[in-house]
Amino acid sequence: MKNNKFLPALFLVLTTIFVAAFFYFDRANTLSLVIMNLGWPGTIIATLLMALLCMTPLPSEGLLLMFMKVYGVLPGILLSWAGLNISTLVIFVIARRYGQGWVKKILTAERFTLINDWIERKGTPGLFAVRLLPVPALAVNFAAGVIPSINFWPYFWTAAVSIFPYYLGTSLMFMGIANQSWYWLLIGGVSILIIGVIGYVLKKRSYA
Repeated sequence: MKNNKFLPALFLVLTTIFVAAFFYFDRANTLSLVIMNLGWPGTIIATLLMALLCMTPLPSEGLLLMFMKVYGVLPGILLSWAGLNISTLVIFVIARRYGQGWVKKILTAERFTLINDWIERKGTPGLFAVRLLPVPALAVNFAAGVIPSINFWPYFWTAAVSIFPYYLGTSLMFMGIANQSWYWLLIGGVSILIIGVIGYVLKKRSYA
């Protein structure tokens, strides 16, 4: 994974194209109605799809936008949140089972050291703060999962809560797209940018 530096960028571009195509062809809600008609099996598939995506380094905002388009803002967020929590649980089990040696094959030494230092110095508040850093949730989950001092509950609730600022920013952007309003789109984009800046500042302070 360390050697395939361009794969995440490639997948990000492909994901962006796919999401844009979905919104374009679903202008009359034709695709949304087909998915909605699947009923509960469709929602279960959607939740598991989000869980799988959250177990990769790729951002999940694109799929979240699609969920909002199909199911509505609040149901879309809840489905995404359920998928995130499933992936958080699965990663914890994998990290505890296979240990630090296997995790270090996935994460770079610098990224693992950054996360580990934050958590060791600041405990649960540090774990919550590091989840706001510009670091993929996958990396934080794996790193936190192998640290013996981190129990399951702090590991789980920090992941479940820290994602909501991103959900808020994404939902505002969706409102801008759905209503063709630059106002909401700008507010959503600025919100996500502010979160990123806060994470960047925290990351810089961690090296100070």
